[in-house]
Amino acid sequence: MSFTLRPATPADAPAIAHVHVTSWRETYMGRMPEAFLERMTDGAMQERRTTNWTRDVTDPTQVVLVAERDGEVVAFASAGPPRDHPGIDAELYTLYALKAAQGQGLGQALLAAVARVLEERGDRSLALWVLAGNPTWEWYLRRGGREAGEKTVTVPAGELREVRLIWDDLTRLGES
Repeated sequence: MSFTLRPATPADAPAIAHVHVTSWRETYMGRMPEAFLERMTDGAMQERRTTNWTRDVTDPTQVVLVAERDGEVVAFASAGPPRDHPGIDAELYTLYALKAAQGQGLGQALLAAVARVLEERGDRSLALWVLAGNPTWEWYLRRGGREAGEKTVTVPAGELREVRLIWDDLTRLGES
């Protein structure tokens, strides 16, 4: 099935927020404490995410791309300045797709497109944090990411372990 990639606009914020919370439910069920996951995917969180995405898509330091299928946003990715990756030029903040849209090349296309935009801006390297045990961890490794440390994040319902992945050369990632 075909899809279109494009830069996100403020009008996309509700759809991005919907994909964000829905994909959290679909991906993290059984991988995160239930109470935490419920709070991160409830209606109030979706409203907060809509507000945040409205702001983020207009932030010139960030790249936010959406993938549409039949006019509906089914996946998105965002990146920008690194928050806690010393020596790295950019950070992949998000890459989410609805379960029904997975396995069709959307993630790969979004990741490569984000890498190209970042490279055009002068960035040469990229990092992200991925939840240990998340199936996307291996997906990122197959796309050339390398493990470079980990951290434990304390949430109200317990602790989560995240792994840092790095791409030292965005050129190769953008060619995918």
